[in-house]
Amino acid sequence: MPEASGKIFEFKDESYIMPDFLEGFKFMAEEYIKIETNEFSAVCPFSGLPDIGKLIIEYFPDGGICVELKSLKYYLISFRNVGIYQEAVTKRIFDDLKRLLKTDRIKITLVYNTRGGMDTLTSMGRL
Repeated sequence: MPEASGKIFEFKDESYIMPDFLEGFKFMAEEYIKIETNEFSAVCPFSGLPDIGKLIIEYFPDGGICVELKSLKYYLISFRNVGIYQEAVTKRIFDDLKRLLKTDRIKITLVYNTRGGMDTLTSMGRL
């Protein structure tokens, strides 16, 4: 793993992400669900600096399950001190929620705050 020059901040590995925090509840409908938060954060494993952005979760509860919002919030907070690349964050959230919700119609988008003059948007899945 490469190391950034300068000061180093401690961060945790991906084993600290807590998918067991996620809970669902039964909901059978053709409803489209969209959840957004501007408070997502994780840590860049190269620099140790925070990656902060807007997370958008979109899905149809085809599997008859919705994600419970408080459990989702706790799950997302578990990323806060974890060193994980931006692209891997999107895939991890996609995989964990797809497993919980039992649907193929799910899309995860992360729009990260500008850092170093670079804008990053990562997206996975489709509706």
